[in-house]
Amino acid sequence: MPEAERKKIDMGYLYQMKARGEKVSWLTAYDYPMALFEDKAGIEMIMPGDSGMMALLGHRNTLSATMEQMLWMTQAVARAVKYAFLIGDMPYMSYQTSKEEAIRNAGRFMAEGGVDCVKMEGGVDVADTLAAVVKAGVPVMGHIGMTPQSAAVIGGYRSQGRTESVARKIIEDARRLQDAGAWSIVVEAVPAKVAGLIVEAVDIPIYGIGAGPMVDGQVLIVHDMLGLFELFKPKFVRRYAQLGQAMMEAFQHYKDDVKANTFPGPDECYNMPEDEYQKLVAGLKSRPLSR
Repeated sequence: MPEAERKKIDMGYLYQMKARGEKVSWLTAYDYPMALFEDKAGIEMIMPGDSGMMALLGHRNTLSATMEQMLWMTQAVARAVKYAFLIGDMPYMSYQTSKEEAIRNAGRFMAEGGVDCVKMEGGVDVADTLAAVVKAGVPVMGHIGMTPQSAAVIGGYRSQGRTESVARKIIEDARRLQDAGAWSIVVEAVPAKVAGLIVEAVDIPIYGIGAGPMVDGQVLIVHDMLGLFELFKPKFVRRYAQLGQAMMEAFQHYKDDVKANTFPGPDECYNMPEDEYQKLVAGLKSRPLSR
């Protein structure tokens, strides 16, 4: 769509997309340049997620993310985004300690981060807190299935819902979050058929990351899909580019040019008029610089 015809995506538009069966594209972004190009490409939803602690900052998990770090990333992304729906990712322990703390931090994402909603991980266990945040006037997206912030409790970064009992609980989580006021839910790393049952069980949009094709839209970690994260590759990731390899080749080429003294070349140097240069040389000879 030509930029002149594009409008800012809001929650109502996302509901319309669900109603007409149009899938939503969603990516993470952690800085201004990445968010700018995603927005220009027409990505409908962008989130500076706590995954940035791993993908961007090199931490071994997402748990070290603080509100200040998340706001810093979110503000950078918000400066770039003109059209996409922007999601604030509530970090670990920013909403688990009390409803009051959850409301305060969610409000900071809205007021300081400029987001369109916030996302909270957890099912039945966070439903009451989610409801309190919604009542305070902040739209909330739920997150169920594999929840990275509680990976230590659910057995690590592994798919969920492969048994009848666990799958049933995830579906119940979705129903409970909808009842609590969640406007949408992201489902992570669950069998595709289970995700399909979740879509049938609720009326709100269901977005998936590693949840198969039956959901209302897909999300990927941008560094995963661009080949910029090498620590591990989740099963559900499709690599759309190998930018890590391309960057390494560019760095090596640059190093070779520097060693061979072929960079910078004539076109990459600033010049001065020859007569001015000669006057400078003559002046330095006649009036040497003091030491």
